[in-house]
Amino acid sequence: MINADKTQQWKADTRASIDQFNAWFMDCAPKTFRDSRVKTVESVKQGLLATTDLTQITPEVIRNFPATLQTLRMSTCPPLARDRLAGLAGTTRTLVVTLEEGRLPRQMSEQRLKQNLEKLIAIIARLLDVDILPWIGRDHGPSEEERYRSSTIIADRLCGAVADPIVRNAQEQRQLALIEDYLVSKGYAHKPHPTNKEITEMEPGTFAFRTNVFVRNVEEPDEEDDGEENGVVEVEKEVIVENGNELVRIPIDVVIQLKSAKLPQLPILIEAKSAGDFANTNKRRKEEKTKMYQLKATFGDHVRFILFLCGYFGPRYLGYEAAEGIDWVWEHRITDLDQLGI
Repeated sequence: MINADKTQQWKADTRASIDQFNAWFMDCAPKTFRDSRVKTVESVKQGLLATTDLTQITPEVIRNFPATLQTLRMSTCPPLARDRLAGLAGTTRTLVVTLEEGRLPRQMSEQRLKQNLEKLIAIIARLLDVDILPWIGRDHGPSEEERYRSSTIIADRLCGAVADPIVRNAQEQRQLALIEDYLVSKGYAHKPHPTNKEITEMEPGTFAFRTNVFVRNVEEPDEEDDGEENGVVEVEKEVIVENGNELVRIPIDVVIQLKSAKLPQLPILIEAKSAGDFANTNKRRKEEKTKMYQLKATFGDHVRFILFLCGYFGPRYLGYEAAEGIDWVWEHRITDLDQLGI
């Protein structure tokens, strides 16, 4: 183990990691949020343009511009969370998420997609916020000033709803850049792994980001719920069948195949994680446990699944991960990766 068995260091490392995260947040997060807001305003304007200022919201429009759905959610009174919109429309959160990512569901028929889009549109049209969209029901469209004001308000709502993910994504990008610099300094090459090859055939001496690893679709044995996972929404999994086995795709932030690897060999798998408070780490810790369980069920007990941590990861969280056989490296001591044989 690298750090999971060094309990005497946990508190000191947690303090150092919190200090590092807070320093980064004060220096970089405000600019990150402002830059995101500018981009969001432009995205909202595009959504207004696509829907003729929200006067022509049709299944065809959402089909052609699916990401517009997040603008529509923030144009209602009250603004609708993804789960609330899905619940009111009688559809699924997965569909809403897929559309807002700019994609159409691959396994949904055209007829069923149209029906679901019509249900989403009916809810949005009924709840449109006429206070920020004063031209709704009027016989002429908005002025440029009204359009700009509405775009800004909707963008503020959208940024406010996703403030934490905006900061988390910026921090993740920084973490991945640090890992890349470290690996390149060790003579490794950034080379995405071909999707038509098994992950165990990854070329030695290479690394890749955000790689999908297919694992057996197995569930952990039932355990008593400790109440920590309340509020975590389960996302529907895309299941494929291969050689009679049900497989699910799990995304891994960094995969590294050692120079010394003898193929076939499972690469080192790293998850980049940052947190600005203790509550979120405890709520999300089950995700790593589930991944580890599925990885071991697929590849055996010698899986090397490592967390790359920065922020509010306290002894309680660390103890939970260590008990599951999950190890970690702190961002403020990235050279601990040397212990993996890199």
